[in-house]
Parts: sequence; structure tokens; C-alpha cells
Amino acid sequence: MTAAPPRSDRVAVLLPLPLEGAYDYRAPDGLLLEPGDFVRVPLGGRDVPGVVWGSGDAAVEDERLRPVAERLGVPRLPATTRRFVEWVARYTLSPPGNVLRMVMSAPAALAPAATLTAYAPAPDANPEAVRLTPARRRVLEALAAASPQTAAELAGEAGVGTGVVRGLHAAGLLQAVPLPADPPVPEPDWRRSGVALSPAQQEAAVALRAAVAADAFTVTLLDGVPGSGKTEVYFEAVAEALARGRQALVLLPEIALSAQWLVRFRNRFGCDPLEWHSDLPARRRRATWRAVAEGRARVVVGARSALFLPFPDLGLIVVDEEHDASYKQEDGVLYNARDMAVVRARLGGIPVVPVSATPSLETIGNAQAGRYAMLSIPSRASHAALPEVAVIDLRRQNLPATRWIAEPLGQALAATLEAGEQALLFLNRRGYAPLT
Repeated sequence: MTAAPPRSDRVAVLLPLPLEGAYDYRAPDGLLLEPGDFVRVPLGGRDVPGVVWGSGDAAVEDERLRPVAERLGVPRLPATTRRFVEWVARYTLSPPGNVLRMVMSAPAALAPAATLTAYAPAPDANPEAVRLTPARRRVLEALAAASPQTAAELAGEAGVGTGVVRGLHAAGLLQAVPLPADPPVPEPDWRRSGVALSPAQQEAAVALRAAVAADAFTVTLLDGVPGSGKTEVYFEAVAEALARGRQALVLLPEIALSAQWLVRFRNRFGCDPLEWHSDLPARRRRATWRAVAEGRARVVVGARSALFLPFPDLGLIVVDEEHDASYKQEDGVLYNARDMAVVRARLGGIPVVPVSATPSLETIGNAQAGRYAMLSIPSRASHAALPEVAVIDLRRQNLPATRWIAEPLGQALAATLEAGEQALLFLNRRGYAPLT
């Protein structure tokens, strides 16, 4: 006896919970649901958000189905992102709901934006007429060179309580201003001229632009010595993606340490990109997630979790410092963002560019096997000389048991200190290993 086909009003909803699969729900009359729709459904005694994953399988009797509570006003989760969730779940042996939770990492983005009140300096304020405590002065200093901020943001930046901010408002030194629900997203200008590229840089930039223009899956390792200008080279690929109306994602290993990178991006494109990392305030996470989902975010720079943002029109992925160990997530869903970036690019049919001065062995192996293309920049952009590097084999030094600094290193340290200069030693041997 053949099973009855699934009813058209039965949908499978995947929830961002550690569940092995989707649950069936009934679509209320008049509510047309399609795969990718964000919905709110009952689970136990509460309503939880989820994503319509397809048709139901008729495994549960119709009368036991609970109805979908509502469809949320969020763009559909793109099909490529849904396939990515399924692929990562299979590869990492993780419940699909756990992977979906990384996609839905800004729950506030699923709800309409609440009206926020921010504070700005009052135009007719007279600070001399008000007693200014040190806490109040810190709030005014924090706001002096910034755009309007909420009381919580100002208090956090100044290291005070929100009552201090509201006290300044009551005293007439601050004025309350409404914040837009979704702040405008900066539009990078790909027409701006970048820095003058060396011949080696220009050759690599042309190749990367061609890879983006081909609109097909490719992996191109950008290898270059430190200071060779790799960032400016892959900025040309980002510019090509923007010129074609596509989105671009740049992964960085430590987004909190990327101030210099942001300056370079601003100089090249005239504005900051949107950032995505764990230190973002909840309001900015919501705004960034929505801007990505709605296609308004043209360039995103972020840590490994940015790979799971719901890009509807992603045209390029760059993995800067692809060898860095911080791309590995070692709790929850275990994955390496460098490898998953290649998977995401393959599923979307777009180019991905791993970048490093010291590529990982896996990436070098793939390049040597011909699976990855490889571009090399052998010299520094400023034509500065590379530092001299000498390898010392301690097995040939005959050092006594009480000494671990080789003779050449000891002499170099002594000469440096006698010249009144500083020296820095990196000790990366941890523990004792009697065998290699």
C-alpha cells in the first residue's frame, strides 16, 4: 500500500535547536508558505522561530498537527544558505538545528525594529551652569566625537550608569533624538582609485578580477611575502564584485585587531564595511543581520561566524590569513571556517580567495595538486628588504644542560642591548616532548 502524498498545507519547519530534523506543522488557511520563510511555531508551551524547510512527510496524523503561528517579516533564507546548513550538518555530524542556530544568531533581527531613543549634545546647552561630576564629563567626552547613542551605549563607553546619562538630559545638556529603525548602510564606492600597484600586484589583481567576472566557483590562493600588499590586491576583487552588483565577504581571524585593515578599506572605498563579530552590541548585530538578509550590505568583514550570515547575492569570499588557528571553532558545531568558506563558495558557484604569507599545509597541498590556483607576490610593495633570517640547529651547538640560548643568538642579543635597543624573543615550545 503506497503512502498518501503530503498535503499542500503541511510544512516542515527546522528549528534552531539541537534537533535531528524538521517538525511538521499545518499552514493556516490563506497563509501560503514557501521554503526559506521565517515563521513562528508552537513548541511545548511557547512559540519559537524557525524556517520552513519544505513539505511535510505525512508521518504525523493531520489532527495532531499544530498550526504555524505567523510568518515573520524577514526575507526568505536563500536556498544556497539552506544547502550550506545541510552540508555542514552532515560533514560535522551535527544536528541541522544547531547549524541553523548559527545562521539565526541575531534573534532580534526577526522582529520589527523597536523605536529607540538616542542622546546628542543639546545645541543651546551651557555646561557652566550645571555641576559636572567626573562621570558626567566622561559621558560628554564620549559623545563629543560620536553620533547619537542610546543611554546604554553611552553608559558603557563612559563607564557610568544610565542614570548619569538621563541626569544630563534632565539638566538640559543632552537632547533626546529618535534613531531610525534601520540605519542607512554605507555604500562602498568601487570606482575610487586604489593605491598604485606594482607589476606583480597588478598581475595578481587582474587574475582575481577575472575570477570574479567569470561568476563561477574557483579557489585561488593569494600567496605573498609580508608587506607585499596582498590586501590591496584582493580589494580589486572586492571592487569587481561591487561593480557587478554582488555582495562580498572578507573573513579576518581577529576582527578586534583589524583597525589598520579598516583604514585601508576606508581609503580604498570611501566608507567602512559592515562588521560582524561577537563583540558587536545587540543593536548593531540586528541591523547588520537585516542589512545582509535584505541585500543592502554590500561588503561585510567579520570573524568566522560571518560565513553563516544569510547573503542573498554573495559574489566573493576572501579568507585573509587563512592559516590562522582562530578559524577553527572548537565548541558546539566543530568546523574550520577556511574549509567551510570553500564549501560555501562551491554551493553558490562563486570564487573564494584564501590569502596568506604562510599558507597552511592543507592549502599548499591543494595548490600543488592543482585543485587550487595560486598567485604569488614575491617582493614587498615598498621594495623594502626582507629581514635576514637564520636557522640555528641546536643539535649542533653542544649547549650545556643549563643553557638554551645558542651562541649566535646570545651574541646578537648582547650586541642589541649594548646598542641601547630592545629585543623580543618568541618562545613557542610548550611542554616537554621526548619524541617527534
